[in-house]
Amino acid sequence: MAEFFNNTLKSLREGPLGPVVRWIENHPRLAAWFVLAVGIVILLVIEARDVGLQPGQWAALIAATILVAGACVWIISWEDDEEETQPPGEDE
Repeated sequence: MAEFFNNTLKSLREGPLGPVVRWIENHPRLAAWFVLAVGIVILLVIEARDVGLQPGQWAALIAATILVAGACVWIISWEDDEEETQPPGEDE
C-alpha cells in the first residue's frame, strides 16, 4: 500500500500537476484552509440559495465562512505544534 501511495505521489509531482502538488506539500495549512473554505462556501450557497439574501449579506456570510474555515485549520494545527515540541520518548 505504501509503495502504491509513493508511486502515485511521484507521478503527480512529475506530471502536469507538479507545481500544484509541490505548493500543497510546501503549504499544507493554506491548502487545507482553501479546500475547507471552498467546500463550506459551496454548502452555504446550496443551502441558502432560496433565502433571498442581498448581495452584501452574501458577501458577509461568505467572508465569515472563509474566516471560520481558517480558524478551524489553525485550531487543528495546534495539535501538530504540540507533537513537534514534545521531546521524543516522553508520554503524557
